[in-house]
Amino acid sequence: MPFRAISGHGHLLELIAAAASRDTLPPSLIFAGPDGVGKRMAAVALAQLLNCLSPVTSGDRAVVDACGVCPSCIRIGRGVHADVLLIGPGETGAIKIDAVREAIERTAYRPFEGRRRVVIVDEADAMISEAQNALLKTLEEPPAASAFVLVTSRPDLLLITVRSRCQRLRFGPLAPGQVAGVLIAGHGYSPAVAHAAASASDGSVGAALDGASKGFLDARDAATRLLEIAAASRDPRRRLDGARQLIGSGKAGTDREELGRRLRALASMLRDLVALRFRAGNRSLANADLKPGLSALLGAFDGDRTLRAFESVDEALLALDRNASPKIVADWIALQL
Repeated sequence: MPFRAISGHGHLLELIAAAASRDTLPPSLIFAGPDGVGKRMAAVALAQLLNCLSPVTSGDRAVVDACGVCPSCIRIGRGVHADVLLIGPGETGAIKIDAVREAIERTAYRPFEGRRRVVIVDEADAMISEAQNALLKTLEEPPAASAFVLVTSRPDLLLITVRSRCQRLRFGPLAPGQVAGVLIAGHGYSPAVAHAAASASDGSVGAALDGASKGFLDARDAATRLLEIAAASRDPRRRLDGARQLIGSGKAGTDREELGRRLRALASMLRDLVALRFRAGNRSLANADLKPGLSALLGAFDGDRTLRAFESVDEALLALDRNASPKIVADWIALQL
């Protein structure tokens, strides 16, 4: 997957591609950022660019990128290129010293079929201390025509001696619209389910995929109905009737999980109300597809009320984590909105 096919991180990917094309890219890198935002894909895209047989230019700035279709790009994408090594945690969940030593030994030789040998260490924070120490000398003075990319969502778990030898590049969360776009284009989600999943994903495609799609959609529908009830009436009885929207199926062990999901959906919608009050564009909204309905709530939810409601949702989530009764939490939040 070339850089241009990766959602988000546009400026950062342009900088990486430009440095690679000018041969000024540091040979030891850390790609850091939340899980599921495309760090590993970016590492593979970099390996493709460094070894592409027919690089192309794309975008208004004519950024050099891998073609994605030459034999070298295809083999790298499939994980079978002789000069691109991908190391990840084994069955124990750790990256042991033997895997690191093997990679170091292979980088001592000239590339077999490409221009650059690239070692990608996925979930690099899973390297045991001995493995990290074994890598230190190589990171400080990588062999000619070799590059190392450590991919991690927890860079602080790497030894400081490892971090000091690498240039760290920070990948931030994706915008909700970008997450939804990936789910629609790459995973066959319907627009409604994609936007619902994206709103609760914290900018991570991985988190959106891990969740229950129907659960996200149901959670957002329930949160919408409760907000509409709260906007229409201050009658406590109607509010308490609306609280039932936040409770799940009633099966043992599911109410707490379902209520947590619906409270997080409620929080995302309250954030959108604040954003809409400041005339934010669709890219800033977690629930952009619900913009007309949310805009209709602005008359009832002024800035102070929205902020108080958001703070109340935080308190409700905390109470739920502390084992409070789901019904009591749902009733309380309905009265606070």
